[in-house]
Amino acid sequence: MLQSDISVIFDMDGTIFDTERLVLDCWERVGETHRIPDIREVFMRCIGTNKVRTQEIVYEHYGKVFPFEKFSEESSVLFHEITEKAGIPVKPGVVELLTYLSENHVPLGLASSTRLAAVTQELQAAGLYDYFQVVVGGDLLKNSKPAPDIYLMTCERMGVLPENTYAVEDSYNGIRSAHSAGMRPIMVPDLTPATEEMRSLSVAVFEDLFQVKAYFEG
Repeated sequence: MLQSDISVIFDMDGTIFDTERLVLDCWERVGETHRIPDIREVFMRCIGTNKVRTQEIVYEHYGKVFPFEKFSEESSVLFHEITEKAGIPVKPGVVELLTYLSENHVPLGLASSTRLAAVTQELQAAGLYDYFQVVVGGDLLKNSKPAPDIYLMTCERMGVLPENTYAVEDSYNGIRSAHSAGMRPIMVPDLTPATEEMRSLSVAVFEDLFQVKAYFEG
């Protein structure tokens, strides 16, 4: 049975939407076109971070001569070409979990490293936006995950206590961020498996969102 004072904040990419694989595919296709090595390795370091931190990671690996804006734009165009035709893939169990929590009057928030305009558009397109009391994008803050800032801001805007709030995340940076914020992280791994560090920082690790729903059910 759900506790009456809890709230839940979700990550978006890799947690609600099955987009991490799609973005990686776009990066690799653009990288192959321009013969850029190590794309997968660099991408995996960027998971869970905002655009500013992603750019820093790319420059750390390739140097500042790397045409980041051009690469980012080409990858984004390819991503939108694919999603405009096929839609944004939603993770199994998302609707069931959000519906269950909403029907039990659990306050819901979303904290994504993606810029707010894109987050809003994607949630609305998938019919999921209205589930969330508060939506925060990565461009609203200077510090990206794994810093706790985005989760602390979301909790503050929701009027909830971090220690009473679960964070549902797929990435290492996301789990570190939620843990640093004093929350209760739940990991549902996507591209990156749960390590010993992740298990130590999380209250639970599950294979999918159906298992998260079962966890809240009792």
